Amino acid sequence: MADQMTTTATLDAHAATLDAHAIVKPLRRASAPALDIEHQRDVLARLKRIEGQLRGIRKMIEEPRLCIAILQQLAAAEAAIGRVSHVILKFHVEKCVPHSIAQGTDEHTESLAELVDIVDRFSR
Repeated sequence: MADQMTTTATLDAHAATLDAHAIVKPLRRASAPALDIEHQRDVLARLKRIEGQLRGIRKMIEEPRLCIAILQQLAAAEAAIGRVSHVILKFHVEKCVPHSIAQGTDEHTESLAELVDIVDRFSR
């Protein structure tokens, strides 16, 4: 009976270790703001709609459908992704950048460099 309890305790400890390793924490500076609950819900809802659009596009290709119809749906999906990017970029500029500026010179310089880099990527 004691062996069974030891084995169960060992398995429980192992499962807890696996669960702890399964949690993926975002890479970010200490105390840097992340999307708040309202923005998370908005972005996740948008992404779910985009996933649906992409499944629909895949189905259109499998059926097959006219190229112009597929291209129209692809353009709509790209626009939707762009709107998600805009929501997150706006949050970053309004919340994250001011937060890093308040943290000090090193944070300020790094944050502005990241902002310039991301704006450059979106402008291509």
